[in-house]
Amino acid sequence: MSSLSLIVFLFSSLSFIFFCFLDNGFAGADEIAGGRHLISVASLIPATTCSSSMPKVADDRKSSSAKVVHRNGPCSKLTNNNKATLNEFLIQDESRVKSIHSRAKINSASKTNTPLQDTDSISIPAKSGFSLGTRNFIVTVGLGTPKRDLSLIFDTGSDLTWTQCQPCAGSCYSQQEPIFDPSLSKSYKNVSCSSPQCSALISATGKQPRCLSSTNTCTYGIQYGDRSLSVGYLATETLTLSPTDIFPNLYFGCGENNRGLFNGAAGLIGLGRDPLSLVSQTAGKYGKYFSYCLPSSSSTGHLTFGKGKSNFANAKFTSLSSNSQLPSFYFIDIIGIKVGLKILPISRSVFTNSGGTIIDSGTVITRLPPTAYTALKTEFRKQMSDYNLTNPRTLLDTCYDFSSYKSILVPKISFFFAGNVELSVPPNGIFFPASTAQMCLGFAGNTDDTSLGVFGNVQQQTLEVIYDVAGGKLGFAAGGCS
Repeated sequence: MSSLSLIVFLFSSLSFIFFCFLDNGFAGADEIAGGRHLISVASLIPATTCSSSMPKVADDRKSSSAKVVHRNGPCSKLTNNNKATLNEFLIQDESRVKSIHSRAKINSASKTNTPLQDTDSISIPAKSGFSLGTRNFIVTVGLGTPKRDLSLIFDTGSDLTWTQCQPCAGSCYSQQEPIFDPSLSKSYKNVSCSSPQCSALISATGKQPRCLSSTNTCTYGIQYGDRSLSVGYLATETLTLSPTDIFPNLYFGCGENNRGLFNGAAGLIGLGRDPLSLVSQTAGKYGKYFSYCLPSSSSTGHLTFGKGKSNFANAKFTSLSSNSQLPSFYFIDIIGIKVGLKILPISRSVFTNSGGTIIDSGTVITRLPPTAYTALKTEFRKQMSDYNLTNPRTLLDTCYDFSSYKSILVPKISFFFAGNVELSVPPNGIFFPASTAQMCLGFAGNTDDTSLGVFGNVQQQTLEVIYDVAGGKLGFAAGGCS
C-alpha cells in the first residue's frame, strides 16, 4: 500500500521550520570550537514573507526542473484553510509513520497478482504542501491536451500519480484549481481490465484493482495512513513537465471519489520505485535519476528529473538499498551519530536490527530506534545543561524555554551513513520550534527497536538530495535551493 499521508498543514508562527545543511551559511548561527553552534534565538522562528528565487533551471537536454514550495507557506498560491494545530500536526505525522511500519510487517507474498474482481532531465519548481498527516511539498505540472496546470504533492514514499477528476461520483475535497475534466482532453484514455498495468496496481497501491465490467475499465483504490483515500479510473494522459519535456500515455489515477486533508492540492506525484511511479515511467529519458531541494517555508526549491549540471559536483554519496517487503521505499544505512565532538556509543546493529532506515520526503520528524534516540537525547541534554527543560510536546520530549535568551550555544548533531559519509544537521534542523518558550529537539524514538527508522524532511530541507536509483546511490550537497 502506498505510504502517502495526506499532509495536514501547519503554517503559523508556531509550526514551520526551515533548514540549512552542512556548511550552508545559515544566517543567525556561527560554528565555534568544541563542536557547537552559536545560534540567534530569533533565527529559529520561521519567516512569514516569501523570499522567492528562481529555481535551478535545467541546463542541458537531459534534465528538466520545476519550482517547489511549501504547500501553505507564503510562497504558495494555494489557500491556507483548515490549518492544523501543532499537536494535530505531530499526531498526523505519527499516523504516516505508523502506516509505514504497518506496511513493513506485510508479508511480501500478499503482494502477488490475483484476478480482477468485477466491480533526458527536467526541473520543476517545488512548493511546500501538507496532506495525509505530514508536511509535503508541491510542484505544478501540466496534464491533458490542451494542458491544464495542476498543483500536485510529490512524495518519495508513494507510487501512483493521481489527480481529482470530474465528475465527482462520490465526493471531492476542495482544491485551489479547477478539478481536471477528462472529457475536455483529447489525449485521455481509460485503461482496460486486461492491461498488465491494471494488474500492476496491487504493488503501486497495496489494493486489488477492480474491473468495471460494463465498460471493461480498470479502477483503482488507494487509502493512506489517516484513512484519506482516492478511488477512480486508471487512465493514460499526456503529462507536461516543461515545454520540451512532454510524456504522452503516462499512466495515472483519475480519482472521482477522494477524501482527506489535501488542503487545496489537486493530487499526488508518486516518486517511489514501483513500475507505475513517475520515476519508472520516465526512465527512458531520465534514467531513474532525480533530485530535489525542499525549501524553507518562506522560499522556493526545485524538483529535477535527469542528470543536469544543477546537480552538485561536490555531493557526498552513500549507498541506496532496497527491501523486499517495502520495495518502493529508498533505504539508507545509518552507521553512527555524533553530538558535539562525541560519537555516541550506539552499536551499528541497533540500526540494522530495525530493518534499516528509509529516507522519506513526506515524513517530517526523523524517527530512530529508541536505543539510538535515548543515547542522542541523553547526550544532547547533557551538553545543554546550562538551559532549563520545559514541558514536552506530544512525541517531542526534549524541549527548552529560550524566551529569555538572545542567543544560545547548541551542540552540533551529525549522522554517519554507509561509505563514511558524514552529514552535519544545520542549526535550524536541530530544533522543532513551537515558540521561543518551547523549542524541542527535532527527533523522536520509535516504539521499539524493531521498527523501521525514517529520515524525515526536517533534516533534508535546503539540501540537494540526489537519487541515482539505477546506480544505487543517494547524494547530499549543501545549498540545493540557492
